[in-house]
Amino acid sequence: MEFYVNDEKLDIILENEKTIGDVLKSFESECEKNNATTVNIKLNGKNIKAEEFDSIFNEPIQGDTKLELLIVSKSEIISSLQKQENECKELSDQLVQLPVQLQSGKDKESGILISKLADFIENFCHIATLSTLFPDLYQKLIFDGKTVNEFFQDFSGILNDFEQAISSKDTVLMGDLAEYEISPRLQLIADTIKEL
Repeated sequence: MEFYVNDEKLDIILENEKTIGDVLKSFESECEKNNATTVNIKLNGKNIKAEEFDSIFNEPIQGDTKLELLIVSKSEIISSLQKQENECKELSDQLVQLPVQLQSGKDKESGILISKLADFIENFCHIATLSTLFPDLYQKLIFDGKTVNEFFQDFSGILNDFEQAISSKDTVLMGDLAEYEISPRLQLIADTIKEL
């Protein structure tokens, strides 16, 4: 059997494991001890969806079985969040300057900043979603008394308004939203991450 974790081949010795389910159970109990969990399973080159899990659970292990797991640890998620803290603060500071950039015709700089904002939010949402795998960590992500879901329900409306302002080239609204709505929320995110 070939066994990979995060694209790294591991030499494992099977003890009493006879099925894919046996291997997965043993591995998951080791993950739990190390504050980690499996987020993706690939068996013989095929991604296994959650609804297919039961069908592979009793599959016997063969000599040519290839099992690839993608795992994530709580410490990796915290580290990823902490790396985003500075980026978040910088973006918050830069967005305060967006109205001036827009009024002085610095379209290229404005475009780069808006693109950085979109990338940051996408990355942050991905990491926040992964944090739900560790409830004690997820519960610490509180922004001005709001959970991640509550915070982003509110924030997504503002981001939609911002997107519409970009589409309609309403630079006044773009500037106002960036300075008074988006920038303070990014600062809240940075402050929360700092507390981790």
